[in-house]
Order: sequence, then C-alpha cells, then structure tokens
Amino acid sequence: MANVTVEIPAEALELAGLTGAAAARQLIALELFREGRVSLGRAAELAGLSVEAFMEFAAQREVPLHYTMSDWREDCETTTRLGL
Repeated sequence: MANVTVEIPAEALELAGLTGAAAARQLIALELFREGRVSLGRAAELAGLSVEAFMEFAAQREVPLHYTMSDWREDCETTTRLGL
C-alpha cells in the first residue's frame, strides 16, 4: 500500500480531540467506514487499530456499526490475508 504525506494544521486535530498523524489516519478510516466504503475490519486496519479499538473509537464519535454478512466475509478475508 502506497503512503501519502499530508499536512494538517495541529488546530484541526485539536478541535477533533486528537493529536498526531495516527489520529488523522483514524479519522479518515472512520469516515470511509461511516460512508460504507470499507468494512469494519478494513477500517480498523487502515486506522492502525484492532477491530475492538476501532469499534470503541467509532462509538465515541457516535458512528453506528452497520455490520453486514458481506462485511463479515470481507473481514474474514482480511484476517486470512494478514495471517491473523
């Protein structure tokens, strides 16, 4: 996976209640999940969090877990690919 470097004003992360580059990753992953563009497992992977930690992160920001059978299948494929 290719990486992209983005400059984000520290104030923007502070307003979101977060600090650091990892926080920006988490917010982007959360938005992709909220929009239904990625599964829960893929969002957690993109955020650099465990699924459980990502679920808690989503809950703190009042983003519902719309978890379907298709999501479950994709998560199974992701865990197999990652060797988990």
